[in-house]
Amino acid sequence: MVVIADLPTKYGVFKIYAFSDDLIAIVKGEISEKENVCVRVHSECLTGDSFGSKRCDCGPQLDKSLEIISKEDGLIIYLRPHEGRGIGLLNKIKAYALQDKGMDTVEANHQLGFPSDLRSYEAATEVFNYFKIKSIKLLTNNPDKVKQLRKNGTIVIEHIPLKTEPNKYNKGYLNTKKEKMGHEL
Repeated sequence: MVVIADLPTKYGVFKIYAFSDDLIAIVKGEISEKENVCVRVHSECLTGDSFGSKRCDCGPQLDKSLEIISKEDGLIIYLRPHEGRGIGLLNKIKAYALQDKGMDTVEANHQLGFPSDLRSYEAATEVFNYFKIKSIKLLTNNPDKVKQLRKNGTIVIEHIPLKTEPNKYNKGYLNTKKEKMGHEL
């Protein structure tokens, strides 16, 4: 069962669709059975999204996505089990502690026994199917996200990088994402 409600934000009124505790869609306008829908598939980041952490670019990417989608019909899929690129909140904080000692984000994940990125995007495909979306324009810097969505059958006609302003706390993090994970920054 999908639960739907209005979600007024600083960017206007969206509709929020709760598919489960871990899968939320935020929709602006009419997207059902459309082509070239503007989409952000966003991995939960409690520290960046809720607390405004400057260690990452997650909060600014979510904010920028809301702003973009408020101006055209679109969709944000919020994936809650993706915290810390899939390692969970506790392990993400452990990775932060290792980063405080000099490791980069990828090295910290490896030190904790995890791959660089554990995320998968099958749940996003479920949302696309629910709305019968024919093709998307994906707001992302992550080439692996594009690859996985295409592998799952989503037609990604374009991906649009979400460039954010680096700061003194996330310059190294962003550089690691670019150099070791191929992100477009």
